[in-house]
Amino acid sequence: GAQRRAALARREEVDLVLLGKQAIDDDCNQTGQMTAALLDWPQGTFASALTLEPDGQWLRVEREVDGGLETLRLRLPAVVTADLRLNEPRYATLPNIMVRL
Repeated sequence: GAQRRAALARREEVDLVLLGKQAIDDDCNQTGQMTAALLDWPQGTFASALTLEPDGQWLRVEREVDGGLETLRLRLPAVVTADLRLNEPRYATLPNIMVRL
């Protein structure tokens, strides 16, 4: 799992590994942290918003904590685990999904 992801990130020379925060089977919340540790990269967990700084070298991660919101500034490359609020789904409207014959 985490070892394969770390090896792939090294081989592909990526700047960001974006993972879900929890597994659906055991809810352990460890994959992102283990991947970051194996890569020796900074990590941001439970991200609800991401912003790449203009220089392209830093990433701002907003995350929910017990007391409200916390903002982290991570130097890339980094590992981020996503909270459900990170993605706002776009729903197709009925006219866009109807097939015209």
